[in-house]
Amino acid sequence: MSTNRKLGRPTASRKAMLRAMVTFLLEKGRIRTTVTRAKEVAPLAEHMITLAKKNDLASYRKAMGFITKEDVTKKLFHEIGPKYADRNGGYTRIVRIGPRRGDGAEMAYIELV
Repeated sequence: MSTNRKLGRPTASRKAMLRAMVTFLLEKGRIRTTVTRAKEVAPLAEHMITLAKKNDLASYRKAMGFITKEDVTKKLFHEIGPKYADRNGGYTRIVRIGPRRGDGAEMAYIELV
């Protein structure tokens, strides 16, 4: 995990949050979050999809170690991975949607392309 943003959290909390966000992104296809969090989630989600494209046991176990729900891992390897088989990266898109009402934080959707 080559993160460069601390997101105002200690390491364990930050890793847990990013794992959960990647899991929800792969489960739902799109999530709403801040731009900085979206920029941290994107490379992690791309790496999980790249693992799914390899489709071997080692890749499956590596994905299981990161994704928090087993059924999402199955979906990743059986649906999402084959969908992007002919694509070389660029599986996610960040769409800015303006400031959040409460604190003015820049919000965005991160979605699978």
